[in-house]
Amino acid sequence: MRSFGPKIAAAGLMMALAALAGGCTSIKDHRGYIVDQTLLDSIQPGIDNRLSVEKTLGRPTFVSQFGEKDWYYVSQFVSTPPFGRPRTTDQTVLRVTFDPAGNVVAVDRKGMEQVARISPEGDKTPTLGRERGLLEDLFGNIGAVGAGGMGGGSGAPGGPGPNGS
Repeated sequence: MRSFGPKIAAAGLMMALAALAGGCTSIKDHRGYIVDQTLLDSIQPGIDNRLSVEKTLGRPTFVSQFGEKDWYYVSQFVSTPPFGRPRTTDQTVLRVTFDPAGNVVAVDRKGMEQVARISPEGDKTPTLGRERGLLEDLFGNIGAVGAGGMGGGSGAPGGPGPNGS
């Protein structure tokens, strides 16, 4: 009779290594508008208006809130490494500008060159004032809470009730 123990152990080890290696790959994701160059090229300034742009490109990702009501279509490709934060690898922002009559004036396209990378420093926000310790945080308000309005001083209602009765 044959022994399958070593072969099963080797196959199990190979499956475990494959699963482990598969878990170490980055997850690539697309977010937002899917840019179709043919549809984008069909938008002509001076010919198209808001309705034709909406029928061609669809509803915008967002509309500007101030100034002219420009339409923006945002597309991002995001890569998330294992045990890491998501990072934008590619971004496209399409801006469609309209005149007051609603006709297309221009179509602009911006990429990753407009993305600002910021790196916040430190793990706490500095504040003005004095530093308080744990005991001051726990017991600092003893004697201060309720001291101002209790007792029937001048101008304050007298009595134990909430309205002085």
